[in-house]
Amino acid sequence: MKINTLVKPILSVLCLLFVSAGSLAQDAPRPPQSPKVTVTGVFGKANVSVVYSSPSVKGRKIWGELVPFGKVWRAGANSATIIETDADVNIAGNTLAKGKYSIYMLPTEGDWQVIFNTEVGQWGIKRGGETTRNPEKDAFTITVKTAKADFKEALEYKVVPAGIAFGWENMSLLIPIK
Repeated sequence: MKINTLVKPILSVLCLLFVSAGSLAQDAPRPPQSPKVTVTGVFGKANVSVVYSSPSVKGRKIWGELVPFGKVWRAGANSATIIETDADVNIAGNTLAKGKYSIYMLPTEGDWQVIFNTEVGQWGIKRGGETTRNPEKDAFTITVKTAKADFKEALEYKVVPAGIAFGWENMSLLIPIK
């Protein structure tokens, strides 16, 4: 009986040690697959920022396959891409009032549409693959020309003097801002 009363506590301690050691041996957290990025710039008196998640090509064909033509896209990965301005700006002849907006894009084999939507904070897509965009909340839509570009592994928005440049895989476009 004495052995049994000694064995139980020892076994309990050993079990706790094994469980603790196993939890310490887990891998360190991996960086996100599509890291969150913020770019900022000044247009006139307005400070403008774009917040997006940047996926990588990883050997995939992006335009027309991963991102289908003719289907509204969240303009990045994860949650919908956000543009914020602290003063009104002019985008292709339209006034984007001070505030936060989601950016969506409608890719095609020709010119693309860039959609500025007043609803923010939503995840970018639903389970069926459709965007979370509510068209009734669109502020306005512009049409932009795309161009062939040098290969870019990670999706990127950049502030340039003429606006916000977008590039990924072998394609680029400019969202003109004044």
